[in-house]
Amino acid sequence: MKDIVSSASRRSFLKTSAVLGGGFIAAGVPLSQAIWAAEGKVLKARSEADPQKLDPAFYMSYVEVDVMNCIYSKLTRYKPGSEWGWELEAAEKIEQVDPTHVRFRLKKGIMFTGGYGEMTAKDVKFSFERVIKLDAPTKPDWGPLDHVDLEDDYTGVIVFKTPYAPVWLITLPYAAGQIVCEDAVMKATQDGGDFGMKPPAFSGPYVLADWKPNQHLLLTRNPEWTGPRPGFDEIRIVPIQDIKTAERAYQAGDLDFTNISPDSLAKFKSTPPAETKVEEKPALRYIWLGMNVDHPKLKDINVRRAIQWAINVPQILDAAYSGQAAVATGTIPPGIIGHREKALIPPEGDLAKAKEFLDKAGVSTLTLTIDCLNESRYLTIAQTVQAQLSQIGITLEVNGQDSGSFWSIGTESAGERWKDMQLIVNNFSSLPDPHYATSWFVQDQVGVWNWERFRSDRFDELSAKAVTISDTNERAKLYQEMQDLMEESGAYRFLTHGANPVMYRTTQIKAATRPDGVPLYLDCEPVSA
Repeated sequence: MKDIVSSASRRSFLKTSAVLGGGFIAAGVPLSQAIWAAEGKVLKARSEADPQKLDPAFYMSYVEVDVMNCIYSKLTRYKPGSEWGWELEAAEKIEQVDPTHVRFRLKKGIMFTGGYGEMTAKDVKFSFERVIKLDAPTKPDWGPLDHVDLEDDYTGVIVFKTPYAPVWLITLPYAAGQIVCEDAVMKATQDGGDFGMKPPAFSGPYVLADWKPNQHLLLTRNPEWTGPRPGFDEIRIVPIQDIKTAERAYQAGDLDFTNISPDSLAKFKSTPPAETKVEEKPALRYIWLGMNVDHPKLKDINVRRAIQWAINVPQILDAAYSGQAAVATGTIPPGIIGHREKALIPPEGDLAKAKEFLDKAGVSTLTLTIDCLNESRYLTIAQTVQAQLSQIGITLEVNGQDSGSFWSIGTESAGERWKDMQLIVNNFSSLPDPHYATSWFVQDQVGVWNWERFRSDRFDELSAKAVTISDTNERAKLYQEMQDLMEESGAYRFLTHGANPVMYRTTQIKAATRPDGVPLYLDCEPVSA
């Protein structure tokens, strides 16, 4: 991995940028205005996957949001530090007028590239309402959004049908709160639809300068940006799926910032690489074993319960995390509203009970498949489950897949693969509100992100109700019941939230992250020579 990031000379930069279909050329930024930054202060950071979408309405994962945070603007953004909170970004002022109305006023002078002029409240209205009109995958982030009223060029009111508590810690500071240019999007797509990896205009401190799949994504300064100057001239984000490979790349000097595996934490803390700081961060991510309840082999709940009870979670965590990750009780981690103190099924499971459920199903032998990311940690989880299920007569075939293939397995719009999916080791990133850890499992999300195809009217009812409640104790009870319903369906075996230790080069970067260790590139600063 020594050469995973190569130096970009002016000549190579010009050459690669000229052929780029979705970079700053598409967004109307002249080469002459962007090229100057290529040889300045550079931050090299690891991403665990290539981006697939830079359209906020259709984003696929947090790795894309990390990029969008640099090239677009939001009304608010997350504060860096150890406590979850938000601060103003594109908004000069924002306030909760009443339980269903949020008024904002934009800062003046935020410009879109490509000659599209100044950002106005009209662009905010378009960006937010577009998610609902298109029935986009990020629709759950907006909950009961009805519309946005415009008061003047810079002022608007976000109107919800019912109160929506998650708007402050999920919607506005994250992906769904990104503001795109209405005129640019309409010109590029004709119907306002998905523009994929080709942003038609930028409004943030950086522009997309180059993207080479499986190699790197380059961000350079936006010459039309009038806000606070970001610290780095260029940010190079390198997709490295396997975390052990990322650790080696860091040690070789190819990265300045990366997260590290929990099982490597002790080693790096005791003998860190030169001029490196190692920090432990609590993870919000949730990792689980899911089962496709619509697959003929898994339709019988007794088969699914047998699998649940055959799985010994501590054994899995010993193998995949060297015992450095705690057992999860659901999708909501400790410290977040709705966390359950314990799951319904004990972490160690019970092989005798598992065999009883198989007997109820009339099954003595069974062959199944399990899909997972082709990354050492997830392969280890799948292989450990394979060994555990063999003890009750279930033969498991492990299918490791690269990220591009994996993240479309259960999606109906991507083809027919969802019909063949059986077991899956899945993992979602999360945010500091329980709605984000549960909203993907409502019935509307079947075939979108609900790959288990779990359906529960009661779950949907609780999901709709919980976002309207401001009392944290009352909200917690609803989210705890929702996780009970997921587990009772037999479609889920919750494994862990993992951990997210990070390390960074102290001679290159003053790192800034969210409380869970996700980097906030706009707040990172270079170290003075």
